[in-house]
Amino acid sequence: MAESSLITERIGNVALVSFRDASMLDAVTIQKIARELYAIVEDESNTNVVLDFTHVRFLSSQALGVLLTVRRKADRKATKVVLCKIRPELARVFKVTNLDKMFEFHDSTEQALAGFRQASASDDSSS
Repeated sequence: MAESSLITERIGNVALVSFRDASMLDAVTIQKIARELYAIVEDESNTNVVLDFTHVRFLSSQALGVLLTVRRKADRKATKVVLCKIRPELARVFKVTNLDKMFEFHDSTEQALAGFRQASASDDSSS
């Protein structure tokens, strides 16, 4: 079996996903990543997903399209997807393409996870 393009760790109801490759440019790699990300978002046990971009240096427009599809799939099943550890040069790509308005960004994994804990606590207190 081929090695996964993603490293996934489960922390409660959060799937913490990091990318093995520094570059998401070629179509074959992006298609593989897309299949794996879609499966994670569609997994009923994942109500929150953190995409950790620590190792990612390059993204193609096709990779950005995959992220948009991930967002749409997540919205359909009320899964929250946040991004963390995005390099400044990639953050500019998100800003120029207006994708910075589609996603929540965090500087660290800890901040992203803390955001889910806070949201969960406020959900609990409002019920």
